[in-house]
Amino acid sequence: MSRALLGLYGLLTRAAQPLLRRKLRRRGQAEPGYLEAVEERFGRHDAPAVPGALWIHAVSLGETRAAAILLQALRERAPGLRVLLTHGTATGRAEGAKLLRPGDRQAWLPWDTPQAVAAFLAHFRPAAGVLLETEVWPALVDGCRSAGVPLALVNARLSAQSLRGAQRLGWLSRPAYAGLDLVLAQTDADAQRLRAAGARIEAVTGNLKFDARPDPAQLARARAWRAALGRPVLALASSREGEEAALLQRLAADPALREGVQWLLVPRHPQRFDAVAQLAREAGLAPLRRSDWPADAPPPPAALWLGDSLGEMALYYGLTDAALLGGSWEPLGGQNLIEAAACGCPVVMGPHTFNFAEAAQQAQDAGAALRAGDLAAGIAAALALARDPARRAAVAAAAEAFAQAHRGAAGRTADRVLALVPAAAAPRGGK
Repeated sequence: MSRALLGLYGLLTRAAQPLLRRKLRRRGQAEPGYLEAVEERFGRHDAPAVPGALWIHAVSLGETRAAAILLQALRERAPGLRVLLTHGTATGRAEGAKLLRPGDRQAWLPWDTPQAVAAFLAHFRPAAGVLLETEVWPALVDGCRSAGVPLALVNARLSAQSLRGAQRLGWLSRPAYAGLDLVLAQTDADAQRLRAAGARIEAVTGNLKFDARPDPAQLARARAWRAALGRPVLALASSREGEEAALLQRLAADPALREGVQWLLVPRHPQRFDAVAQLAREAGLAPLRRSDWPADAPPPPAALWLGDSLGEMALYYGLTDAALLGGSWEPLGGQNLIEAAACGCPVVMGPHTFNFAEAAQQAQDAGAALRAGDLAAGIAAALALARDPARRAAVAAAAEAFAQAHRGAAGRTADRVLALVPAAAAPRGGK
């Protein structure tokens, strides 16, 4: 990108800073984590740095969980690795705090102005940077190149819709993609779209999330509970705004959809737990919240179970006979179905899975997931699956086999990332 264009972009992002501060204050009312260390977002850091760490940026909760998988593989190869974790959301930062070891650091990713990026890099002086999935910012890429910080984009994905947006702003996005030192794509289709956006692809390494292992204790507890319930459990998992209301309206209007089954609703974003509980009450379906379940016994039947906890998706998927995939019933691109597959939970997808198009199609082709054209058809498909134990078992087995067949991305990614990092920052050795 030319200095003039970057300067113009910097003026625009600096002018937007008051809007960002206002947004953070609003978000902080519901999620206090957004009010933590606000000045870090603008390049002002009080916490001491440990120069030479590997910087990994995981914007939100899903990316942070992928970062955890990558970190495990990195630390197996380089036990002395020091890490700087950055995030953009409160849930991502809270999850990332669990990954820190002595000598590691954590911060917000700076707002994308040249000044904030330069201050961030001057303070932390990372050995190299790793961006997870989609987080490519023009000033950030330019700042890393100016500071001599190698920058990778790993587990990279780009939907057709996002590519069209990038191409509309090609003067801004193309130099940013071209400025990356290493790009590892999830799929061949992602690689093709990333090349069209300007990136140089080194390899297609697969999706890190396939290497996640469901919590075995959660799965064992859930399956024991499901066996004791005596009725199938259907879920809308990782649901997004608009989807819960649509499901609740149908369940309230047609009691036959609830006959002989238990419904479970698990919102994607924790800040919406209370709002979704209120939607259920307004629909006449008094929810039993996970936070009110008995500690050591299966929850009693209720009009609706509400999964209002973090870190328990293995429990929810283990309880579920068939899950409607959140984000796929409105034009939101769909949530990732990999965790459900690894738990052996059959998934029914809606029409909107463009964020994970290849994984969704592969799962469907493998018999690990079903596709429905709208929510009414999805509910009918989930009910039919849950009421046919033999077919349900076949889809569950196909789901587990599908997840198993696509593992290995973590090791492939870790090897290439460590090649970017000076030996002083990533001493080799270990297991």
